Amino acid sequence: MNETTLTIVGNLTAEPELRQTNSGVAVASFTVASTPRNFDRQANEWKDGDALFMRCSAWRDLATNITASLTKGSRVIVTGRLQQRSYQDREGNNRVSLELQVDEVGPSLKYATAQVVRGDRSGGGGVPVTASAGAAAPASAGAAAPAAAADSWSSPNAEWSTADETPF
Repeated sequence: MNETTLTIVGNLTAEPELRQTNSGVAVASFTVASTPRNFDRQANEWKDGDALFMRCSAWRDLATNITASLTKGSRVIVTGRLQQRSYQDREGNNRVSLELQVDEVGPSLKYATAQVVRGDRSGGGGVPVTASAGAAAPASAGAAAPAAAADSWSSPNAEWSTADETPF
C-alpha cells in the first residue's frame, strides 16, 4: 500500500490505443499532457510552463470505456499509481521510464459538459461518456439517451428490489 498515487489534469495527446494481451485482457494506452500556466505581471500575460507528458495504462473494462469515450484533445482528470521501470535500450544504456497505472479517469468539466450513462454491472463494460464544449450531448451520435426507467439509479434493479429506494 506504499504506492505513489498521482492525479493529473491535462489533455490527451492522441487517440487512446486499445490492445488485448495474449490472454484476452483489454489494455488502453494513452498520454496526458499537463501544462502549468502562470500570469506574468510584468508582461501582463499568461505564460505556459514546461509540459509534463505522462504515459498512462488502464486495464479491463476501464480500458474499453476510455477508448469508447475519450478522444485526442479531451481534457481529463486521471488518477493512478506511478510506476518506474528500469531497462536497457538497444545500445546497452540503462534507462528509466515512468508510467501511470490508471485507477480512475474522467472528463474535466471545467470547459465542457458531459452526460454519464452507467454501464451494466456484469462486467460487460459501460457506455461512452460524451463531453462537449456546449450543452450535454447524447452518449453516442446514433444512439438515443436511455429512458429514466432503464437507468439503474432511478429504478432499482432486481438485487435491490427488497428496498423501495436506491441503497446509499
